[in-house]
Amino acid sequence: APVKPVGLIVSSFRPSDDATQYGFLIPANMFAVVSLRQLAEIEDKVYGNKDFSGECITLADEVDAAIRRYGTFNHPVCGRIYAFEVDGFGNALCMDDANVPSLLAAPYLGYCSFKDAIYQNTRKMIWSGNNPYFFKGKAGEGVGGPHVGLNYIWPMSIIMKAFTTDDSEEIRACLKQLRDTDGGTGFMHESFHSEDAADFTRSWFAWTNTLFGELILNTIKEYPNLLSQIL
Repeated sequence: APVKPVGLIVSSFRPSDDATQYGFLIPANMFAVVSLRQLAEIEDKVYGNKDFSGECITLADEVDAAIRRYGTFNHPVCGRIYAFEVDGFGNALCMDDANVPSLLAAPYLGYCSFKDAIYQNTRKMIWSGNNPYFFKGKAGEGVGGPHVGLNYIWPMSIIMKAFTTDDSEEIRACLKQLRDTDGGTGFMHESFHSEDAADFTRSWFAWTNTLFGELILNTIKEYPNLLSQIL
């Protein structure tokens, strides 16, 4: 689909490897803003390359401003939210995919605070029926995506939900669900069916196993009492 140059970076594919519907993938642009600012700091502080550092900051600011201007819209239920994809002409895709970078993961990536008003509205959209890839069933609830089809929840989304809150009970619920949806294997999977956690994809998915390990380490550091109690 055509895009209008507005200061955003084009992505032909999503982190899930699916093709984008609109060329400006907002989570990827958020990630780019953070990475450019990190690169600017390295170039300035470590290498003393102030000119290139300045160019990185300028580009990051341009993309960030374009996200604010073109990457948000007013949802009829959730209020002002971030779009998943836009084209610069005014079209926006309202959804989120479990794969990171995602809209849900914006605070985890360092783009914004999880208390940011637009992010909070977006988070409510993501974890509800307003997101076409939010699924809920007997086995659990969470976000999936078109990559493996409907009704398959990705543990990655549950992990990101835990990373983007300071509500200890919400984190506890995420940890419990992750524990209870491993299909009896002791590992995180790419996805599991919302009605049956034993119906899963990819028995060995190192990305999510690693994120789960990071979540446990973060929980020990920030909420040590959570893991000293039975979930």
